[in-house]
Amino acid sequence: MLGLLVGLVVLAGSLTAGTAPATGLTGASFDPGDIISDAVFTNTAAMTANDIQGFLNSKEPACPAANGMPCLRFYSEYTFSRAASPGGQCGAYAGAPAESASQIIWKVATACGINPQVLLTTLQKEQGLITAQSPTPSSYRIAMGYGCPDTAPCDAQYYGFYNQVYRAAWQFREYMIHPSSWRYRVGNVAVQYHPNAGCGAPTVNIRSAGTAALYNYTPYQPNAAALANLSGLGDSCSSYGNRNFWVYFNNWFGSTGSSSNPIGNVEVLSGSPGQVRVGGWAFDPDSSAPIEVHVYVNGVGARTNANIPRPDVGAAYGNGANHGFDVILPPQGSGPQQVCVYAINSGYGTNALLTCRTVTALTGSPLGVIDSVTASPGSITISGWALDPDSPLPIAVHVYVDGAGAAYTANTSRPDIAAAYAGYGEAHGFSMQVPTTGGTHNVCFYLINLVGPGQNPMIGCRSVTVPTGAPVGLIDSIASRPGVITVSGWAFDPDSTLPVSVHIYNGASGGAFLANKSRQDIATAFPGYGADHGFVEAIPAVAGSNTICVYAINLAGPGGNPQLGCGTVQGNTGSPTGVFDTLTASGGQINATAWTFDPDVADPISVRVTVDGVDNTVVAGQARPDIARVFPMYGASHGLVFQQPASIGTHRVCLTMLNVGPGSDVSLGCKSVVL
Repeated sequence: MLGLLVGLVVLAGSLTAGTAPATGLTGASFDPGDIISDAVFTNTAAMTANDIQGFLNSKEPACPAANGMPCLRFYSEYTFSRAASPGGQCGAYAGAPAESASQIIWKVATACGINPQVLLTTLQKEQGLITAQSPTPSSYRIAMGYGCPDTAPCDAQYYGFYNQVYRAAWQFREYMIHPSSWRYRVGNVAVQYHPNAGCGAPTVNIRSAGTAALYNYTPYQPNAAALANLSGLGDSCSSYGNRNFWVYFNNWFGSTGSSSNPIGNVEVLSGSPGQVRVGGWAFDPDSSAPIEVHVYVNGVGARTNANIPRPDVGAAYGNGANHGFDVILPPQGSGPQQVCVYAINSGYGTNALLTCRTVTALTGSPLGVIDSVTASPGSITISGWALDPDSPLPIAVHVYVDGAGAAYTANTSRPDIAAAYAGYGEAHGFSMQVPTTGGTHNVCFYLINLVGPGQNPMIGCRSVTVPTGAPVGLIDSIASRPGVITVSGWAFDPDSTLPVSVHIYNGASGGAFLANKSRQDIATAFPGYGADHGFVEAIPAVAGSNTICVYAINLAGPGGNPQLGCGTVQGNTGSPTGVFDTLTASGGQINATAWTFDPDVADPISVRVTVDGVDNTVVAGQARPDIARVFPMYGASHGLVFQQPASIGTHRVCLTMLNVGPGSDVSLGCKSVVL
């Protein structure tokens, strides 16, 4: 809203009809630089809710309500709850189904640190609501003139009596706590007489933040003509908003000016991890010497001196420059911190309450949450977050497993914690893996207090069972292959993620193998163990019945070497087999065909072809689909085709299958042929 002129300006009218002229007031008494003192502007204790209701009753006792709207003393409406303003302008507001105008005004004044008399006066200045006998719906809709600039229509998002009162009070406080963001502030500032710049803009020495707030809200000062007729009109360059405010306030509530009491302004009031910061300025008009400022945090008081150089305050008030204060205090207890700031009187007068607001500044013992505790082979994995309310630094987390402790630091990134606890940052997460043995364990968690008040709270204990025992597994298949028995399955040790050994026996003969082949199904079925727990092994076969037994070998922790199972299959092994099919002679050569294979291999084997006593070695690798159909596991490449030139006459051909693996060479016989 920077630069937005939020107040309605009465340009052509005078004081609301029915209000008596300001008794004892003259235009000569109006000081454009000190329309209202900060002490008066922020005096939230000036009226109670009952006082406000009585005041409204006195200002309009008749209330004919000719426009269908009740006058202000009878008005009520639903109010919704509001959280405390992040920028510190207003505290929290608890809504209600039906609240009277007096209750709304008092609660807003208290939440935002603004004198309720200021709000009442503004309601009259803007829409004449205090004395209106028959207010209109529009009067309530824009009751405080908030969001109604001189140069554009009113902004509908700010409509409604409660909304208007709250937003105006919020804006007044915003002007005071962030003065550098607004045009009018303490010091010498040019202030126009009228929206028409040609009417002039004399420099005004603004000497209170309350006065600056009035100018930011309604950015014009009355000219001599307006001040010459306090209850009527001036000339074409007259504006009346701030004049009327001053007149109404003085008539109804007394002087807006400073008294002998201290004055000041709290410009900084914030909470952060483990501290509350309060800063501003204060002085006593009776002396140029620094005064004390007392700050109460949840009722616990602390003293500081307002003696920091503030040349801007000295220039504005002419009472010396050493009147600033800036103090950091510890929070008191956990939860919201109510901070009240008093300027301590020197000489005549009483102490002045500068503000009383609520901020968030956590303190006390660490807090945190264990998000998950999971067991895995040989360890327990724990994740969560922890922080010390007194510091944004990471803290230690102690984990005890069956009474044995280990320390870890909660310093991993947790953006969700940074979002939930502003000012603490992200480095408050932890994910730790605690080595331990298999079995059931009692795990307890302690958060270690880093700084400030607090203990080392235990945030819980969990019972966790870590897998343990003998290896587990399964034989998926035992299958006979040429010369071997293929055994496949999986196995792992619950105490470890490492692959285990499996011992595979064919009868009394055995061998050791590592179950380390990838098995994604096992990784899915047993999370935490990974996939490398499969085995597929070939065991030499023996002719006839083969009894295969598999054992999983314990790797770590308790447990034996369990047998995963046994199975019996027939072994494909031994000497070659085959048939000498044909022997023919033609065209000057002899031709022999046969088929053969060795049960120990699927590959073609060699055949010794003896022609008339002369040996030849030939690989029987020709395609024989008929053999593949009969012996599918051996394939088709087992045919022999032998051709050799020969002389005329009788020739004798003998075939001998050459053994591979167990067994011996086998003769397919001899045949004779005449060429």
